Amino acid sequence: MRSRLASLVLRASRWTAVGEVPRTGVLVGAPHTSNWDFVMMLLVMWRGGVTPRVLIKKELFKGPLAWLLPRLGGIPLDRDHPGAVVRELVREARSGEPFLLILAAEGTRKKGEYWKSGFWRIARSAKLPIALAFIDGPTRTAGFGPTITATADVVADMDQVREFYRDKRGIHPELRTEPRLREELR
Repeated sequence: MRSRLASLVLRASRWTAVGEVPRTGVLVGAPHTSNWDFVMMLLVMWRGGVTPRVLIKKELFKGPLAWLLPRLGGIPLDRDHPGAVVRELVREARSGEPFLLILAAEGTRKKGEYWKSGFWRIARSAKLPIALAFIDGPTRTAGFGPTITATADVVADMDQVREFYRDKRGIHPELRTEPRLREELR
């Protein structure tokens, strides 16, 4: 049912979904420039028959969203103290069951200086692939690109990430943050 609904909504809104939905891994959702990114990524995932886990700032889990977000795969994250949630997710990922976690690498919809490294650290700790997902407003395209393996060389890993996201602009291109990690700026 979700798959058909998602396909119908995407078609009606004139968006095109591309690529295969991964079944396991840490999925980087970027560029994250709009509140609609979450909705769009859910539609693309549902179209492929997958309901992912999604890290969302804990402040949004209030009122009606406190009921709705967990049903859509939302996991509240205290961005100042993410350790306990991350440790639990790594334990789950290592269980051998299918595990797909979406993270907005920029950590915010605002233009920033760098991406958060949580996607890379979780993937490396849990020995999961990093799947690259995107939303590109100007072409009205959303979907999935390559999957990479996190290595000990964060710069080389991010070179692959940068190459993929080079032409991906998000819904509001002016808010796009360049794909680089704070660790690379040191």
